[in-house]
Amino acid sequence: MLSKKTKYGIKALTFIARQEKGTMVQIATISENENISHKFLESILLTLRKSGILGAKKGKGGGYYLLKPSNEIKMTEVIRTLEGPIAMVPCVSLNYYEKCDDCPDEEACSVHKLMIQVRDNTLQVLRNNTLADLV
Repeated sequence: MLSKKTKYGIKALTFIARQEKGTMVQIATISENENISHKFLESILLTLRKSGILGAKKGKGGGYYLLKPSNEIKMTEVIRTLEGPIAMVPCVSLNYYEKCDDCPDEEACSVHKLMIQVRDNTLQVLRNNTLADLV
């Protein structure tokens, strides 16, 4: 399941992307329009800023803004930043691989085979969608 953190992060990014280019968006504005707790949203936007998806300017007239065009922000980047691995089990993860403790042979494992298909199809959808597609 998608966490609320990721769901709200996508909603916030979409809200920012809908604004006129160069517009700084304050947390309070996003919080009010998207019905997201201000404090929770603050931590989500900080994560997105640290990952290089968002920029921020402090002070009067400040706020958050996209660091690159919305058509260059792939959903794989957003999901990995907020959610972590895209794969449902660590033994099929491309970026967070871990061998399963209870599996002697990954190649013979029926769960492994199924989860590779799930991962590949999920990646295809996320790679083929950018923030601009959601706007």
